[in-house]
Amino acid sequence: MQLEILRTKILRAEVTDAQLHYEGSLAIDSEIMQMIGMLPNEKILVGNISNGHRFETYAIPAPAGSREFCLNGAVAHLGKVGDLIVIMSFAHMEEAEALKWTPRVVVFGEGNSKIVKLQSDVAPAEIVAKFKQ
Repeated sequence: MQLEILRTKILRAEVTDAQLHYEGSLAIDSEIMQMIGMLPNEKILVGNISNGHRFETYAIPAPAGSREFCLNGAVAHLGKVGDLIVIMSFAHMEEAEALKWTPRVVVFGEGNSKIVKLQSDVAPAEIVAKFKQ
């Protein structure tokens, strides 16, 4: 039996832009994606903490170091600059693997510049250091 388990989560990211006239997706700073192992074009579930909307889309990398979280296309209607969002991806696993799995998580403090929690077995130290400055 395959279970759908939380694989990655970005919590309390602040929306930095919304571009309605784009083919669709959520642009995420590529350093943050790398920090938790989120892949380009990976399907994601997004919850808007500020207004309660939830939607599925896919992740695309924004420029490294930009701290960008940009709603593109139709999902630009579901949030605005300054909204806080949670971004999640999932994986299918056998129960035995799922029982040993730990999701990769990054939690932001105020704005997108400070990390208050990081739980990741793939986070490059040089990228993590940028958030501690």
